[in-house]
Amino acid sequence: MGNCCATPVKASLSPSTTRPSSPGTSKSASNFSSSGGVFSSSTGGSTSSNEEVYRNGQILPTPNLRIFTFSELRSATRNFRPDTVLGEGGFGKVFKGWVEEKTLNPAKSGSGVMVAVKKLNSESMQGLEEWQSEVQFLGRLHHPNLVKLLGYCWEDRELLLVYEYMPKGSLENHLFRRGSAYQPLSWSIRLKIAIGAARGLAFLHTSERQIIYRDFKASNILLDPNYNAKISDFGLAKNGPMGGDSHVTTRVMGTYGYAAPEYVATGHLYVKSDVYGFGVVLLEMLTGLRALDTNRPSGQHNLVEYAKPYLSHRRKITQIMDPRLEGQYPPKGAFQAAELTLKCLGSDPRSRPSMKEVKEALERIEAIKDKPKEPKAKGGHPNRSSQRGHLSPLSGSRAQPHFSRSR
Repeated sequence: MGNCCATPVKASLSPSTTRPSSPGTSKSASNFSSSGGVFSSSTGGSTSSNEEVYRNGQILPTPNLRIFTFSELRSATRNFRPDTVLGEGGFGKVFKGWVEEKTLNPAKSGSGVMVAVKKLNSESMQGLEEWQSEVQFLGRLHHPNLVKLLGYCWEDRELLLVYEYMPKGSLENHLFRRGSAYQPLSWSIRLKIAIGAARGLAFLHTSERQIIYRDFKASNILLDPNYNAKISDFGLAKNGPMGGDSHVTTRVMGTYGYAAPEYVATGHLYVKSDVYGFGVVLLEMLTGLRALDTNRPSGQHNLVEYAKPYLSHRRKITQIMDPRLEGQYPPKGAFQAAELTLKCLGSDPRSRPSMKEVKEALERIEAIKDKPKEPKAKGGHPNRSSQRGHLSPLSGSRAQPHFSRSR
């Protein structure tokens, strides 16, 4: 959600705007807890059976979300005070709020559970369509590696979304920001994050009606206290092809540097277009470099174009590995991760592995326990200065410029 490359269509949010058909929501959410509980399925059943389903992923027939009043969210965020702002993006600002654990009613600051409240800016270039997409997709999807949408508010011109709070912020912050709040991620934690994100995408892709995420990038991968990865921001998600079709055709939207080449060139969106984006993020995790950065030397602005020649050579891969790892990674595992990255970045979507295959490959790499390399002297790695972008919702991270956001 950032700078647009074409003039987007701004949705009208007047009170007379036709609202979507009722998503089958309930005023009160059930079975949510800060320890990772679930919402009960609309089909009923015991809590234990629901938890079993949730661990494997679940898609509800309709969203089952708490409908908040604007007054409730104003109370939960202390009237949207500036000191509760977590971040800001193209949609608007994200505020920290407090709600009661079981009822999700507003709670006193420091009590109950913390939530992230995303509030639409009236001047936003995104607006209603992406808000609806978020509710209709994320409101029905339950999986440990997808951020939980807890509820929403729509009153007059006010559009808000309420999510579980992710205290570790985004993967983007941990890879690219510096300071005491962002210690370098170890090899094992990077793999853990990659596997979690792969599980989330595999769940979307293997659902009965395949779901194409369409905007996979480091700023949309959020982390819980234990560095478990959860995919956020479903504003661009789209149902996959039907009737034997290989792709859907749609206007090109997404983020420069992450969007698959066939999608950018033709508007043909494949399920495996997401695999390309995953490959870009995996490359960022290996190198510690942004997908795009015009501050790097000429020839290195685009990370994929620069790094691809290194990925198929066991000896060359060490030249582009993130120096913040200090050599503490198994060489065999690093090379296999590089080979997997190269497969994900294949120019032909049919040649890319499925996300299920990617997940399984990463799990095999995680099991490799050969001796890490000795730490190398720093230097020789491409320029790491950050390119300014926008703040990602829920995490306060900066991301790369987007294509047009209109549908």
